[in-house]
Amino acid sequence: MHGTGATEQIRLDKWLWAARFFKTRGLAADAIDGGKVHLNGTRTKPGRAVHVGDELKIRRGPYEWIVVVRALTDVRGPAAKAQLLYEETEVSRKSREALASQLRLQGEPGLGLKGRPAKKGRREIMGFKRRGW
Repeated sequence: MHGTGATEQIRLDKWLWAARFFKTRGLAADAIDGGKVHLNGTRTKPGRAVHVGDELKIRRGPYEWIVVVRALTDVRGPAAKAQLLYEETEVSRKSREALASQLRLQGEPGLGLKGRPAKKGRREIMGFKRRGW
């Protein structure tokens, strides 16, 4: 199965790595163990076999993909070929794009802060810490 390109079934962590959802198989396995990946609506394990037609729900940070497996491979190729391995649902695409535009409009947290706090600001921080916040 190693290096064959196309097979009948493949480990979930290998497929996620080959489809470029995660940079390494280790990161993919950690995400699966952490409940960030669901196969056909249920939590699963990294060694679970993936078949063509399976539905995956993948959560990375604030974003969530719902994809249908279209092809299998255990070889990580270029991004253009990796996108042919799955088909994202229309609902998933729309919700992800809406979230992306919402996050862009919010701006960077702490963007208005510049440098270290002044003496008054430091005293307020110390008071906060003393009160057990």
